[in-house]
Formats: sequence, C-alpha cells, structure tokens
Amino acid sequence: MFLPRLTALMYERYLAGGEKLALVSMDNCSHNGEKLQDAVMTIAQAWEENGLVKEGFVSYLQENVSFPWSMIDKITPRPDAKVEAMLKADGFEDTSLVITDKNTYTAAFVNAEEPQYLVIEDDFPAGRPQLEKAGVYFTDRDTVNKVERMKVTTCLNPLHTTLAIYGCLLSHSLISEEMQDPQLKRMVEIIGYEEGMPVVTDPKILDPKAFIDEVLTVRFPNPFMPDTPQRIATDTSQKLAIRFGETIKSYLASDELDVKDLKLIPLVYAGWLRYLMGLDDDLTPFIPSSDPRLEEAQEYLKDITVGMMGPFPALETLLKDESIWGVNLPEIGMADLVLSYFAELIAGKGAIRKTLIKYVK
Repeated sequence: MFLPRLTALMYERYLAGGEKLALVSMDNCSHNGEKLQDAVMTIAQAWEENGLVKEGFVSYLQENVSFPWSMIDKITPRPDAKVEAMLKADGFEDTSLVITDKNTYTAAFVNAEEPQYLVIEDDFPAGRPQLEKAGVYFTDRDTVNKVERMKVTTCLNPLHTTLAIYGCLLSHSLISEEMQDPQLKRMVEIIGYEEGMPVVTDPKILDPKAFIDEVLTVRFPNPFMPDTPQRIATDTSQKLAIRFGETIKSYLASDELDVKDLKLIPLVYAGWLRYLMGLDDDLTPFIPSSDPRLEEAQEYLKDITVGMMGPFPALETLLKDESIWGVNLPEIGMADLVLSYFAELIAGKGAIRKTLIKYVK
C-alpha cells in the first residue's frame, strides 16, 4: 500500500502547485531510485489513463520530480536481549522487546554498528540540506552504482554469506563468534583480499581495501553486534548469483585472470549444497533459514546421504541454474570442483571442519 499512497501524496502536491521534489529511496537494493521511479510512474500513468487524476500529473512527475539512487550500509540486526539487559543495568527503563504478528522485532532501542555509509546521487531539483557535513556522500549515479557493486559483490556481502553458510554448518550462533574461528576467518580473508579484490569495482570515494579491512577487523568481530549466521542465511538462493557470480563472470571476461584460480568461492557453493541437507557437522539436524527456493533446491538432494562418494547426477540440473549461481557451473568448468568439495563435506561426522582445514590455507 505504500507506493499508491506515495503516488497519491505526489498528486496532492501537483494539485497544490506542483513544486519540484526529490523522492530518495532508502531501500537496501541496487538501483533503488530507478525501481521507485518505475513504480510511481506506472501507478500515475494508469491513474491518468483511467481518468482518476487530472491530465498533466504524469508530465509533472517526469519534469519536476527526481528519483536519486542511494546506497546504504549499516548492519542493524533485530533488538537483542543481551543489549536489553545491558541497557537495564545502565538505568534505562523502557527496553522491552515487542514481537509483531509477523515475527518482526522492535524496541525503544537499536543495536547497530558504529560504521555506516550513506551514498546518494546528487539530484535534488529543489535543493537539499548540507548532509555531507554529517557524513553523507553525495555523488553522481554511476558512482553510487559502483559503491553498491563494491559492497555487494566483493567487499562485504559475499563475506557475510560465506560466514552464514558455514556458520550454520558449524553450529555458530553469532557472526562475531565466527571471526574467532581460524578457518572461517581465513576463508573470508582469502575470498575478499585474494579472490575478489582483483576484480573489485573501485568507486574512488571509498577505498575497497580499507573497506574490507574495516569489515574484517571492526565490523564482523564486534561482540556487541548480536547478528547471527542464521539471519544472514535467509534467501541465500537469491544472493549467490550476485555475491559470487559477478566475481566469477569478471574472471571469465578477463584476459589476465583464470577462473580456475578461484578455489574458495567454489567451496562456498559446495557449502550451500551441504547446507541444504539440514545437517550440521555433528550430523545434528537444523532448520535452514527461510528461502523461496529452499524446497525446490532440496529436492535435488533428497536421495543423497552422508558418506556418498559421488558422482551426483541428480545435482546436474541444479548446477546449471544460472539464476542461482550466476553462471552455468558445468559450462564454465567449475562443477567438478564444487562436486569434489561437496563429496568431502558429506564424508561423515566432522567432515566439514576437516575440509576447511584442508583447503583454507
């Protein structure tokens, strides 16, 4: 209901004189301004075509309203009981957690990390406050897109998903706890610095190397950020293609890089296959996080059991699915490595840890 209401508010503005305005999307997705613009314009055009608004409303939006793109980065997990207890001990009175009917959490406090980034396309037809004095980055659209790509495909999100998958498999309950796990810590360092950095998109306004440094030494290890691998593992089937597939594509497109040099990104892919089995490294069942394609993907593994050595013909179709992996894994020659890792990950109790020790140097 939000978008029709927003469009209705814009119509009221049009009727009141039609002053210029910028509608800045803060949705945490790529090209968010474009998505907001498409939605508002689609609604407005339908209303005008059906005589529900005065003629000229669409033209007003096209000529006087901008939809700047933005990139927001601040890890803010749901309010945590441990933070609640700390605040109570410090004398705060209103710290109770409220759980809604949709199982979302809210409270009078927010537990969030100190590092934060807000990058906005500087397209404000009616002017804007000088928010750069408060740390907001104003730049052009292309740079906003580059910052988003740097974060999502190399410097943060792939590392988060790596920790999410293997954190669940190794029964970790906190991301900060995982950064004390020598294999997992080293794994995200290699994926970030060694496998991702050669193809990172440098937006110039933020340094990619410094960004990863902060992620791995300040943000992820923060014990006061009670974020969980189980939360980050939500919707993993929708994330792999962007968070890892884009790096693979960049290697394939390069004359200087060889996709066969990628060793740990395929291990993440194999880890997700292992994750789909819903068994941790002690072979104790766990419930995978919600994912729109979870049951579909799990169907390919229904006849695979711990201890099987392969081959795994049942996985062939799944490994070809570019909408999940970002690429056709057999076609680019990566499927064999993924399946080899997978066979080792399902060898038996403790096989996940053994595989990490073997390959994460």
